[in-house]
Amino acid sequence: MSFTLTDDQKALVDGVESLCRNFDDDYWLARDRDGEYPFAFHQALAEGGWLGVAMPSEYGGANLGMREAALMMHTISKSGAGFSGASAVHMNIFGLNPVVVFGSHAQRQRALPPLIQGKEKACFAVTEPDAGLDTTKLTTRAEKKGDHYIVHGRKIWISTAQVADKMLLLARTTPLSEVKKPTQGLSLFYTSVDRATIEIREIEKMGRKPVDSNMLFIDGLRIPEEDRIGEEGRGFEYILHGLNPERILIAAEAVGLGRVALAKASAYAKERVVFGRPIGQNQGIQHPLAQAWMQLEAADLMVQKAAWLYDAGEPCGEFANSAKYLAAEAAYNACQTAIMTLGGMGYAKEYHVERYLRESFIPRIAPVSPQLIMCFIAEKVLGLPKSY
Repeated sequence: MSFTLTDDQKALVDGVESLCRNFDDDYWLARDRDGEYPFAFHQALAEGGWLGVAMPSEYGGANLGMREAALMMHTISKSGAGFSGASAVHMNIFGLNPVVVFGSHAQRQRALPPLIQGKEKACFAVTEPDAGLDTTKLTTRAEKKGDHYIVHGRKIWISTAQVADKMLLLARTTPLSEVKKPTQGLSLFYTSVDRATIEIREIEKMGRKPVDSNMLFIDGLRIPEEDRIGEEGRGFEYILHGLNPERILIAAEAVGLGRVALAKASAYAKERVVFGRPIGQNQGIQHPLAQAWMQLEAADLMVQKAAWLYDAGEPCGEFANSAKYLAAEAAYNACQTAIMTLGGMGYAKEYHVERYLRESFIPRIAPVSPQLIMCFIAEKVLGLPKSY
């Protein structure tokens, strides 16, 4: 693989950077204060054709690879939008991969163009309060009734559900007690968010205020059979196709967040004069910033490797997970280093780095914990006994 961007990749980065300049620090500070979804930003990306960056050209997308998608999401985050901007469009990039891969032409035709054009927004409804990362234990059930399903259950930490028109829903169609393996009996649906049968309660949270997170209470949701993706009972297998891309993109966004925090801190360290000299002249300031830069560069190399392997059709699970782990830790360190560099001003909202720190917890926690990634590497790479 080459670490030098192609002319097309450079043009992509330049284009996204140009768009993001219209949404500056003041815009994202205002969204962090009022919690309003960044509709203008989402619409600008749609009008620029960016929402379909990794979608098939047949349905209006750009049909580019994971590396290009990662570059786009990194650039958005690095612009100062952070996860408030990246999470607003994240679902477009990875979320409907199961529909692209396993959906019928008719399903793709219904689902993809409105998403790419920005006419619809979607959410990813998998996680449950009593299952967590143990997806096979989810209890939301979809019962077949003629040509449709009736769904009852609960979902949690569902991003953008307040503004979503559609959702990718995983539900159990065959009871756990009746399947040979726990991964069987789960079915995947891409369907409308019917607010008459879905109660959506927003979760007030620490950061990323403009992109809502929610608890969903589903009571009698009617889903037409034509909204089921692929075969009944194979939903768990289908969502696995979206997991590695999700980890790669989250990692790219984390690197971008760490880099904007580092840039803010370095600029401040050059300008802030104490005892007759800029604080950036002191090794006590220099060394943590230099360490943060090296950590972000190393994490970015893992992101690029994982994306390259994915685009080449090679196995990339260990690298996608490692990229997510390394990037999240590097971003967190860069953000807290930025706050300490700015001192008291780092604690002030007007300097933005405190928002970056709050958002840096997102890639550490989601979509999979750092501890489970280490368990995965220990088992799948090092050959150690499964610990859970």
